[in-house]
Amino acid sequence: MNANLSEKPFNRILLTGAAGGLGKVLRERIKAWANIVRLSDISNMGEAGEGEEIVQCDLADKSAVLAMMEGVDAVLHFGGISTEADFESIMHANIQGTYNIYEAVHRCGVKRVIFASSNHTLGYYRTTDYVDADMPTRPDGMYGISKCFGESLSRYYYDRFGIETVCIRIGSSFPVPTTRRMLTTYFSYDDLVEMLRCSLFAPRVGHTISFGVSDNPGKWWDNKKAAHLGYKAKDSSSVFAHLFPDTVEYPPADDVTTIYQGGGFLLTTPQYK
Repeated sequence: MNANLSEKPFNRILLTGAAGGLGKVLRERIKAWANIVRLSDISNMGEAGEGEEIVQCDLADKSAVLAMMEGVDAVLHFGGISTEADFESIMHANIQGTYNIYEAVHRCGVKRVIFASSNHTLGYYRTTDYVDADMPTRPDGMYGISKCFGESLSRYYYDRFGIETVCIRIGSSFPVPTTRRMLTTYFSYDDLVEMLRCSLFAPRVGHTISFGVSDNPGKWWDNKKAAHLGYKAKDSSSVFAHLFPDTVEYPPADDVTTIYQGGGFLLTTPQYK
């Protein structure tokens, strides 16, 4: 933070993945936290608005990422591929890209990163399990593996260089749940923004893993080890329960999408290039 430059808590925040689904949601909502929001994506982000800077950048380009990081006070790292894909694509965008972010953060003296991790780091836990932040990861695909890499990388940069990170294992952040599974994993946009706010403004976060989820009736994840962030969910998927009425039809007993937390990701098999 640099309180000498402005009345706002940060002078410049970098948001990667600004052209993505969540990036578009966050673009306006985080402006209250910084004089300047620097927006980055490989895709077109349109024209810069008031208080914005646009930097089109391939995160796998190390020199471009380093240049983009100059003058940044904190990073919201949402960039990369957000679905299952072949390893080569995931490696380029999510693994090389996240390494480049952290190396640039280190070189430029940025002290805090919020890393958009995923519930798919845990996809092979059963839906009857209750998982906390200290339990081993069990990724359900290459995408989940890349997020496990990001979590481990951020731990290394904290232990070695003191760069603080909150890894948010995002559930399902959409306007409305579209499957019965999402009644458990639903993470409203307002709750996402609140978790980001808490993660940025908590005095000390060290290396924290937090589960990005609203206050839903069904619970797979125990967030007590992130209690120091002060996050309190205000929304719940319960208001959408009517969209998925109980029926007499049940999935087969061997349906992996209901046995394991990863849901449909367990059915995705990326093709080798």
